[in-house]
Order: sequence, then structure tokens, then C-alpha cells
Amino acid sequence: MRHSIRRQLALIFIGLMTGVILLCWCINTLLLEEYYISSKTKVLYDAYGSIRLAAGADTYGTEEFRKKLDDICSMYNITIYVMDAGSQLKYASVNGGRELEIQLFGYILGIVPSSVKVVDQGEDYVMQRIRQEEDEYLEVYGRLTSGISFIMRTPVESIRESANVANRFFAYVGAVGTVAGGIIIWCVSKKITDPIRKLNEISEQMVHLDFEAKYVGKGQNEVDLLGENINKLSASLERSISELKTANNELLKDIEKREQIDEMRKEFLANVSHELKTPIALIQGYAEGLTESVNDDPEGRAFYCEVIMDEASKMNKMVQKLLTLNQLEFGNDMVVMERFDITQLIQNYIQSAAILTKASGIEVLLQVSEPVYVWADEYKTEEVFMNYFSNAVNHCGGEKKIVVSLEKREEGLVRVSVFNTGERIPEESLPHLWEKFYKVDKARTREYGGSGVGLSIVKAVQESMNRQYGVENYSNGVLFWFELESAR
Repeated sequence: MRHSIRRQLALIFIGLMTGVILLCWCINTLLLEEYYISSKTKVLYDAYGSIRLAAGADTYGTEEFRKKLDDICSMYNITIYVMDAGSQLKYASVNGGRELEIQLFGYILGIVPSSVKVVDQGEDYVMQRIRQEEDEYLEVYGRLTSGISFIMRTPVESIRESANVANRFFAYVGAVGTVAGGIIIWCVSKKITDPIRKLNEISEQMVHLDFEAKYVGKGQNEVDLLGENINKLSASLERSISELKTANNELLKDIEKREQIDEMRKEFLANVSHELKTPIALIQGYAEGLTESVNDDPEGRAFYCEVIMDEASKMNKMVQKLLTLNQLEFGNDMVVMERFDITQLIQNYIQSAAILTKASGIEVLLQVSEPVYVWADEYKTEEVFMNYFSNAVNHCGGEKKIVVSLEKREEGLVRVSVFNTGERIPEESLPHLWEKFYKVDKARTREYGGSGVGLSIVKAVQESMNRQYGVENYSNGVLFWFELESAR
């Protein structure tokens, strides 16, 4: 990136560091020599004070006094010569102190070279700078009230050389420090700017509605807090977009459902008209026969009345089933999920239908006895089982057996199966069994009063609970099954 924060940050810090180093170097170049001279002047004053103190206490001839002056001379490169009132030597430093004897006598006699520049002057001392040939010195001399005379000097040239060496060394260290600091700053700035770059990448993904990337920070600085807020913003945007898409999907479903409702209404009216045509015609015909006294004997009239009542009963059952199916398909019948024993439900229903099965000579086998608990709508589940069982009774043939079994499956489901012996269902009819008013054998369906709606109700109930259902042909009969969620 041309204007990356990392580059800008590194340049700013490198520039500041370089500026500080250059400023320090300029200050050293301009002021270090004067600082050294000021420091040497203070040392000379301290040495003068030591001599004066020793003269006042008459201890300048002691070993302690000599050692103290030796330390000053060796540490600060100062040359010292001291003599008493009788011009006798009391101390001369090993670095050329005796060479100052003549210089001290000249000052005492008032012989002062023209190259002298007085810096400071007191009652018994003079601080000056003196040039001799090509060398320049900082010098202090004087005569104390006790008669002690002294002279001290230190070369100014060595001070300049020390200052120049210090400045050069500082320049080298500054250059190396600038390069090393620049490298360190470049590396450190990467650590600082990487989270910002990551946040930029996440924001770019969010622009394209990709909310998978999340910021992972280990600290608690401002960038990490910003990253956490962006994560929250990303989750909030994802949730909002998901809700919008869900709402949009529901809207599309509503539009599609409205179109389906119109088609279903038309289909419903057509099917009802078709299915009711035959029973209405029969009722009308037999009612007209009774009116016109076609058959005057009591048995004939009773037969006519029985046909009318039977057809009216079939119409009533079909209308009830159509209303139930209509509520399921339109979603008006709420599914109430509850935990119940499916074994008990099946046993109760089989017991209530025992009169019907015995009358038809059918043997019912229940291959489960222990309680099996499921999550489902108990009323609708009974409706499904009732449709399967009544179909099995109406189509049972051959050995005249109905086998009801429960199987616990690995997916946390319970499969309920109803098998009846008899004729197989034609393979081409299997996909159409769940369609409203579809009948494999219309004559036989008419015989037992079937409406062709029962399996459509099974389909609607199972789909309302999001569970599977199906049918399978066997060599000696047909098996219908449906699944429910296990509640262990």
C-alpha cells in the first residue's frame, strides 16, 4: 500500500530519532568544549581550595596532602608546583611540575606574558588562559597570606581533542543507532500495524457480505477493542441480513403459498364436486323412488332408506376428512409437540378397533410391549395410525394378518410400521398414493366407503412435524410406515 500506516509510522519515528541525534550532536559540537573547560576550571578551584586549606592548617608537608594532589593531577591531567615563603619546594607533580618553577617566579616578580587572558581574579589567586608557542593552557597561580606560592595548569588542547573525540564517537554511535533503530522501528511498526491491516481486510470482506473472518487479539489496547467491536458489528450485520433474507424468503413463500392456495381451492372444488356427484345422485335417486312409491313393501322402503343413510354417512366422513386436510395444508392447525407413549396409543386404538377386525376375521399382531416414548402431536399421530390401520383392515387378504411393529433407529427416531397381508400395490401407483382423491381400485374403495383422502392427511401431518413416511411392497402384502422423534 502506497500510503500505509506502517511506512508513515516508521518514517515519523526514524525522522524524530534522527532529528534528536543530530540535535544532540550539534549541541555537543558547540558546547562540549566549553563544558569541559568549565569542568576543568572547577577542578582547578578545588585544587586551589585544597592547597589553601593545607596552608592554613600547616599540613602541606604531609603525605596525605601530597597524595591528594597526586590524585588530582593524574585524574584531571593537571600540573602543580607549590613552594613556601622561603622559595623552598613543597610539592611538584610528576607530570612536569618543576618546569613551572620559573613561570611562578616570574609571576611573583610581576613578569606577565602578553599572551595571557585573565578569566578570574581573587585576593590571592589569578585564573587565566595563556598561550605558549602553539599550546594553550588554563592556569591558576597565587601567593597565600601564609607565604605559600603555587601554580597549576592544564592544557586546553587536550580538552579540545577530548571534545572532538567525543563528538566523533557520538556521530558514529548516532549513525549506527539510527540504522539499528530504523530496522527495529520497521519491525515493531509491523506488529502495531498488522492488526490494523487485518481489520481492513475484515472490513473489505464485510463489504462483500462475507462475515466469516473474525479479529483475534491477545491484548486489551485500543486496536483490540476496535477489533472486538468490529466482530460484534459483523455478527450484528450477519444476523440482520439473515433476518432480512428470512423475511424476504417468507414473503416469497407467502406469495407462492397464495398462488398455491388459489390452485388448491380450484382443485378442491373440482375434486369435491366429482366425489360428491355419485353419492348425491344415489341419494336423489332413492329419495325420488321413495317419493314416487317405486317399492311399496316395507323391506324395499327400508332398503332405500339404508342406502340414503349410508351415502349420507360416507359424504359426512369425506367432508370431515376434507376439512381436516384443508386445515393441515393451509397451516391453520397448530402442531403441539408433547412427550407420550406411542406403544400405549397403538394398544388403545387396536383395542378399540377389535370388534371391526374380529368381524372381518383379521388377526392383529403387535410386536412391541414395552413403553416407547416419542416427541410429536399425539392427536395427529393417532390420526396417522388410524388411517394406516383402517387401510390395512380394508385391504387385508390372504392370511388375514395385520402386523404392527415399532423400531428404534440410530438417528434418534422411532419407526412405526403397519403391515397387512394381501395384494401388492402396482408400482406405477406408489408415487400417487399420497395425492388427494387418488384410488388404486375405485370399485373396491367405493365398496368400503373410502374417500381417497386418508393418505393425503398422513402426508400433511408428517410434513407438519418434519418427519418421514412411506410405503413398501412385499411378496405377501404391503407395509406402510412413519417416523417420530424418540424421547428416551
